[in-house]
Amino acid sequence: MTDTTAKPALPDHLSSNPRSPHYVEACFEHEIGIRLNGKERNDVEEYCISEGWVKVASPKALDRRGQPMLLTRKGTVEAFYI
Repeated sequence: MTDTTAKPALPDHLSSNPRSPHYVEACFEHEIGIRLNGKERNDVEEYCISEGWVKVASPKALDRRGQPMLLTRKGTVEAFYI
């Protein structure tokens, strides 16, 4: 199948939380893949390519608003459309 819709360029810093200033709705109309240190990750909530980090949700810990705490993982970050 050919995709006739143009995909927007992925930003350097992107968050999947709509309340974040780094949330770009147009990017989430397509599936996004994240690779950290050569390994694909499916649990990334936020990333920054230039600073080399991703944030993933903690499995148990919650913040005071009931949202999962985000853990930072550092390394080489690559973002791409699937």
